[in-house]
Amino acid sequence: MANPVTNPEAVALQALAWTLGDPGRAARLLDLTGLDPATLRARAADRDLLAATIGFLEAHEPDLVACADALDLSPQALVHARHQLEQA
Repeated sequence: MANPVTNPEAVALQALAWTLGDPGRAARLLDLTGLDPATLRARAADRDLLAATIGFLEAHEPDLVACADALDLSPQALVHARHQLEQA
């Protein structure tokens, strides 16, 4: 696995892209957040949205693990990135 997260925004953006790469998962994210695709695009760099994306993955552990594997991170690194985003 890669080193601990040094740029939580970049990691969360990668997690968002990974999430949106699967139509079913993307639809579930939009349904749960109430966002539409245009609003999601407009807010893609928003720290709250990025933290919520990782939180969305955390709510379904198989997705969290699969995303972490795809990004060559540990699931704990994703969770840590969320914490960092929420603290700023």
